[in-house]
Amino acid sequence: MAVDEQPGVIRRSRVREGWPFPLGATWDGLGVNFALFSAHATRVELCLFDASGTQEVERIELPEYTDEVWHGYLPDARPGQLYAYRVHGPYEPEAGHRFNPHKLLLDPYAKQLVGELVWDEALFGYTIGHADGDLSFDSRDSAPFMPRCRVIDPAFTWGRSRGVQQPWDRTVIYETHVRGYTMRHPAVPEALRGTFSGLMVNEVVDYIRSLGVSSVELLPIHAFVDDQHLLERGLRNYWGYNTLGFFAPHSRYLSGCNVNEFKQMVACYHAADLEVILDVVYNHTAEGNHLGPTLSFKGIDNASYYRLLPDEPRHYIDDTGTGNTLNLSHPRVLQMVTDSLRYWASEMRVDGFRFDLATILGREPHGFDEGGGFLDSCRQDPVLSQVKLIAEPWDCGPGGYQVGGFPPGWAEWNDHFRDTSRAFWRGDEGQLAEFASRLMGSADLFDRRGRRPFASINFVTAHDGFTLHDLVAYDDKHNQANGEENRDGHDHNLSWNHGEEGPTDDPEIHSLRLRQIRNFLATLLLSQGTPMLLAGDELLRTQRGNNNAYCQDNEISWLDWNLEGDAHDMIEYLRRLIALRLRYPILRRGRFLSGEYNEEMGLREVTWLAPDGSEMDVQRWEDPAARSLGLLLDGRARPSGIRRAGDDRSLLILFNANPEPSSFCLPDVPRGNGWVCRLDTSRSAAPDADLRAFGEEYAMLGRSLVMLELEQTP
Repeated sequence: MAVDEQPGVIRRSRVREGWPFPLGATWDGLGVNFALFSAHATRVELCLFDASGTQEVERIELPEYTDEVWHGYLPDARPGQLYAYRVHGPYEPEAGHRFNPHKLLLDPYAKQLVGELVWDEALFGYTIGHADGDLSFDSRDSAPFMPRCRVIDPAFTWGRSRGVQQPWDRTVIYETHVRGYTMRHPAVPEALRGTFSGLMVNEVVDYIRSLGVSSVELLPIHAFVDDQHLLERGLRNYWGYNTLGFFAPHSRYLSGCNVNEFKQMVACYHAADLEVILDVVYNHTAEGNHLGPTLSFKGIDNASYYRLLPDEPRHYIDDTGTGNTLNLSHPRVLQMVTDSLRYWASEMRVDGFRFDLATILGREPHGFDEGGGFLDSCRQDPVLSQVKLIAEPWDCGPGGYQVGGFPPGWAEWNDHFRDTSRAFWRGDEGQLAEFASRLMGSADLFDRRGRRPFASINFVTAHDGFTLHDLVAYDDKHNQANGEENRDGHDHNLSWNHGEEGPTDDPEIHSLRLRQIRNFLATLLLSQGTPMLLAGDELLRTQRGNNNAYCQDNEISWLDWNLEGDAHDMIEYLRRLIALRLRYPILRRGRFLSGEYNEEMGLREVTWLAPDGSEMDVQRWEDPAARSLGLLLDGRARPSGIRRAGDDRSLLILFNANPEPSSFCLPDVPRGNGWVCRLDTSRSAAPDADLRAFGEEYAMLGRSLVMLELEQTP
């Protein structure tokens, strides 16, 4: 049946010309303007649906085409109107075009999506099973299986709410998941669990604030799709790295039907002096490769939105490992991404973004370029240049690993810190020099073009990989629940089970595991750079050895809020540790500290010590069996570029990754009477505050860390 002959579709001539800007569906108080970019379409139809979304009540051809934007204005449309598009044009996959008006398409600028995607063969632009594969043409209507877009009213009363803008030197990031954080929380009403409203419950906000963290980083909250192969196995795309709408919050995270629920959550966290950072996925979409479904971009203008093989545009460049790659070299695609970021930063008032596979965003046709269009656009944008921009600096393409390669204004996940910290505390040989570099903000990677130590986002664990509990409890991954025969996930985890795989009743193994967790947390919080914690690590959360729980929307991933025993002690330990970081400015300097002797000031900002109290020499640095190290941070070090001595407290941090106990000789330093212990990971409680004399031997347990503060002379 031809489109014009479909029953139940009413056509009316009430559309006005409208405007090509802004893109999307925009309510102006009198009507709604609809604008859709497509450089290669021949006709665009706007489909309107009833309130239930089941019945298409009207189909209107957008009357105007200006600067490759199709647009029209409906004076009697209102917020709440459900809509989508059908886009006409050539179906020529071998030329990169995949237009098919039988497929209902979502607006890339839609501010809300309603309904779930239901997997069906009608979603595909070609006929599955046809001898010609994706070169065939499918004429089945996909509308019964598609979500709808909803026109929203953006009005919201923010009151006195303002962005937090925590300075980088006081930033401690707490990475978590909207759903997993509250699904088992006893104070969250069942109807609100797993939603933005659940995150607003007083007990949840108060707990996060009590830790001392500054910023809550949420795994993707943009509208995303559950992969068909996961649903067939009874699983879901839990993490959400499968975006379908860059302006719409994921519908399952709304307790009701109003997107302003997200704004309410942001206002709530800002009132608690907490930043909200979003993990965003602008490198690919949920439409997959040439055999994937036609849901939005592919049917609107495939040749513009995606990077296609230059000599074979039927197929996609896949630098993401997901089948497709967004083409940010195209000005309209670049505009869409920056418009999306500005929308979340301005309209939704979030405080920053963490970019998944961010190397993709800096790719031009010739490869990664730190002066690429997207990176430059963020740097000069009056909105985006003022929020936190954090890159995951790698992708699957050639030259994709770019840690330290991003331009000024960006911070980056530092996997060197993760791997070196794990290897050092596991007791691997030859780690001292590398470990020292990571402790001091990884100047070898980031000290260029005026970048500061906070550009290094230090982490030991993140959503991708083992939890901290599992890092010390498993030698190997145990991903059988994912249904991929344990083939998925990383094998290079640098983990250690300490003598028994998984749960243990051995008190010595259990005690050592807890000490190692304290070691990792202390290393993270006492290092130069920006620390990032994985939510639940302080609760000793386990994923039962699963290091790739992307599809586990269940108790494997959800936080267990049993705060008794060891979990209670670890929470208190983390609170004390974060408080120590914030107490001592020397731990979070805005400039890279140097171990070179400053003749003018007569001091070394950093001195590396051997256990006998002498300075480290080349032989000790290169000794593969050496696993002990002392770090002396002189509080007189310049806090800024002004040649003026600082007045911070001097600190001594001792690391012993040997399995055996070790003694450190406490050094004699100017301006001091002796040393007072502030942290010892051999115990969870605070140590005594006795004054220890210069030259005294401090006895450390095997695999432990100690921090002492210099008691200054009056």
